[in-house]
Amino acid sequence: MSTAPDPARVKELADLFVRFLRTNTAPDGLFTDDVLLDLSLPQWRLQTRGPDELVAVRRRSHPALGTVPRHRVDATPTGLVLEFEEQWEDAQGRWYCRELMRAEVRDGAISEASVYCTGDWSPATQAAHAREVTLLRP
Repeated sequence: MSTAPDPARVKELADLFVRFLRTNTAPDGLFTDDVLLDLSLPQWRLQTRGPDELVAVRRRSHPALGTVPRHRVDATPTGLVLEFEEQWEDAQGRWYCRELMRAEVRDGAISEASVYCTGDWSPATQAAHAREVTLLRP
């Protein structure tokens, strides 16, 4: 029977994952050797096995380094849920996306990650959204 991960380790894993998003390099101890990524995009779905494949997908989809201006982590009985936003720049301007990850933790590392992404919002999409929608909070 699996035991709930230590709350301090859950926070540490969330911080390590945010570092991974900012650097495109997985910190030691973040993922198990057989980590499964199940990534859902607005019109596509990808899966990888192992940290090398996971990092390769990340680098292909987000080659430009960026920031994570907001994130929130909640512990679950078997891992964590991490909600986060990303921003990065390229030749077309500043991009944005929102994501949610449900992760399973085994032996203190992420063993499975299901990530749901809004898709990358171009500067034009962000401008249209700002004109047409008033958010109640950021």
